[in-house]
Amino acid sequence: MLRTLMLILTASAVLAAPTPSGATEVDLELVLLVDVSRSMTERELEIQRQGYAAALRSDEVLTAIRSGLLQRVALAYVEWAGTQEVVVDWRLIETREDLDSFAAILTARFDPSLRRTSISEALIFGANMIDSNEYVGLRRVIDVSGDGPNNQGRPVLEAREDVLSQDIVINGLPLMTREGMGRQWHLDDLDMYYRACVIGGPGSFVIPVLDWQDFAEAVRRKLVLEISHAPQPDIVVPVQYTPQASYDCLVGEKMWDQLQRYWEGP
Repeated sequence: MLRTLMLILTASAVLAAPTPSGATEVDLELVLLVDVSRSMTERELEIQRQGYAAALRSDEVLTAIRSGLLQRVALAYVEWAGTQEVVVDWRLIETREDLDSFAAILTARFDPSLRRTSISEALIFGANMIDSNEYVGLRRVIDVSGDGPNNQGRPVLEAREDVLSQDIVINGLPLMTREGMGRQWHLDDLDMYYRACVIGGPGSFVIPVLDWQDFAEAVRRKLVLEISHAPQPDIVVPVQYTPQASYDCLVGEKMWDQLQRYWEGP
């Protein structure tokens, strides 16, 4: 009952505001930011595409869409590293056919990349996509996945504050697996890095992926939570970390500097 009342109040506030000419009102504007940086192997990149496609085709995601006030969402899929590539631009999702069509694009092409990791610039890119699209959402969310900390572009805290100031929520999907080139960037407490340095906004959460076989299920769970906007406690699974009052959000940049010095030699 409380959730229904909150949705009605939120919808009333948004719908009462001036709407840009020709804009389509939706329950949610959601940008999926997916890591394709150099630390990801080709196998991991393929698992991500297939995992998102499987999640989008699930009954649970369709049910979540139909639970909304307007029963439609706007969705975009972007692969990011040091730069960003829009794989699927904004689409209105209302039916199973819409979800199938979106998922089909993800499994139709595969273009692995070898680039650095800029979570910060990906967040800014996602916020700009939301700001410039043709939709007006009751909620606006950026969902970012990645297997390491920020090591390029502006500091991640600066980007996060910029995004949050636009009333955009940031959720995280830290990939805490150990495979290929990603080993040199591995943080045992990547989930805590995401919680302390990346996510933010009302109801924001982190769902870590500890094994690639769990990826599709984690994505499905994440999408259902984001679309249905069900109240949730803080979702973090601690892995080999020591809780601390503060977190060094420049840890990725420092790791990169150390690697640079190693390459350059004495």
